[in-house]
Amino acid sequence: MPQEQYAHRSAMPSAEGLQVYKVGIYGWRKRCLYFFVLLLMILILVNLAMTIWILKVMNFTIDGMGNLRITEKGLKLEGDSEFLKPLYAKEIRSRPVSYDFLHNINRKHDSIFSPILGPQAVEAHSQKFEVKTLSGKLLFSADENEVVVGAERLRVLGAEGTVFPKSIETPSVRADPFKELRLESPTRSLVMEAPKGIEINAEAGNMEATCRTELKLESKVGEITLNAANIKLPRLPLASHSSAGSRQKIYELCVCPNGKLFLSQAGASSTCQINTNICS
Repeated sequence: MPQEQYAHRSAMPSAEGLQVYKVGIYGWRKRCLYFFVLLLMILILVNLAMTIWILKVMNFTIDGMGNLRITEKGLKLEGDSEFLKPLYAKEIRSRPVSYDFLHNINRKHDSIFSPILGPQAVEAHSQKFEVKTLSGKLLFSADENEVVVGAERLRVLGAEGTVFPKSIETPSVRADPFKELRLESPTRSLVMEAPKGIEINAEAGNMEATCRTELKLESKVGEITLNAANIKLPRLPLASHSSAGSRQKIYELCVCPNGKLFLSQAGASSTCQINTNICS
């Protein structure tokens, strides 16, 4: 440390003349000052080294940090990353040749939700999936046992309709206004069951039931009623003993023992006879 000297003249005359006083830091104070300066320099160097190490490990660049890159189209994330708080994004998509795996792990309830965002499909793995409105009303729910649609109306807009590999349970099936409703089984049978009855109603049009082999209407306890102004059976077989050249167009409806119907030309009395070709 620089030393300062100044002359001090005594108020009283002295034979020694001028006296010199030294001003500065000496002894253990000086050594402590040097020690603190050296320690400060060491801390600055360690801090600088740690900062450089963190920048290197976290892969800080001018384009982003770690697996996160800032591009012109948004943020690009590569590798595994964990978000401790909610993530809000307008759009999340994967690269054309890879898949995105999103895992939502709830350690408290031991549940995992893992959607997989692929270039052409989205897959989700979870114990239960629910879709609700802002008011909390359930619209859709799916778990291992069942799928629930809570909306008042379920519309299928596909041109080919809807395919159900197994049974379906619903209180009502109807088509949109001015659209046809078709229940079809191209290769297997179509079964409709209800403990209290089945109602098929076409208020503004026709109802048609067609099949390739047999159409069976069966009532085990009650009866089958055909209530209409006109009941037509246009393709009933005609008994062979009827005269083909007769101009008479009045026929008698006959029933075989096995329940099969056929026509026979009407006469003065009943012309129904057991015909092996028809009743067999």
